[in-house]
Amino acid sequence: MNTPPDISDPNAWILYADADLLVVNKPAGLLSIPDGYHPGLPHLAQALSPAVGKLWIVHRLDKETSGVMLLARSAEAHRQLNQSFRERALRKLYHCLAAPNPQWQSQDLDLPLRVNADRAHRTRVDLKRGKPARTLVNVLQRGESFALLECALFSGYTHQIRAHLYAAGLGILGDALYHPKALNTEDARLQAERMMLHAYEIGFKHPSSGLELSFRAPYPQDFEKKLSSL
Repeated sequence: MNTPPDISDPNAWILYADADLLVVNKPAGLLSIPDGYHPGLPHLAQALSPAVGKLWIVHRLDKETSGVMLLARSAEAHRQLNQSFRERALRKLYHCLAAPNPQWQSQDLDLPLRVNADRAHRTRVDLKRGKPARTLVNVLQRGESFALLECALFSGYTHQIRAHLYAAGLGILGDALYHPKALNTEDARLQAERMMLHAYEIGFKHPSSGLELSFRAPYPQDFEKKLSSL
């Protein structure tokens, strides 16, 4: 993504806040955690902490991925939410714009993955050495050249959605790392300035009350604009 994220008003990202946790709609282009090689680059907690106080990161989104993220506001909430992630007790839904248009309506991609499987540090399907991983994909809208997909994660490996879609012959618009041969085209409809992947919904049990909560993050403008051309 060439355009830096607007971090002038981080309060505008907040979807929910209480004494234990914060739910935000992370803008594309903003790091989830500090960059080890470039520590001066802006990241999520750095942008939010002046307004809301100390934060603990519970999970991550890739820099180019927009959407809903859950952060803890106490060490105990952080511990409990981390446990929920380890036990895969959270529900996570992602929306993406991908091509080519799949011939199927729904696909259960139950394929083992190996992280850092090549020199480009890509995650790959590996039937022998991979770890169990599952992504359930549904087509929400279809266009002539690409489709809006909903991806439900039942595991949480790095680049899981991108790797599973690549194995199915699909690529997310704007993703140069997982780029199937079918997308080697000059078709302007398949071009995007950043990866069109959005963390749409998260559901979890509140660390103090035990209530089941669910939050959805609205699409950012660039995603909406690309979707409108579907």
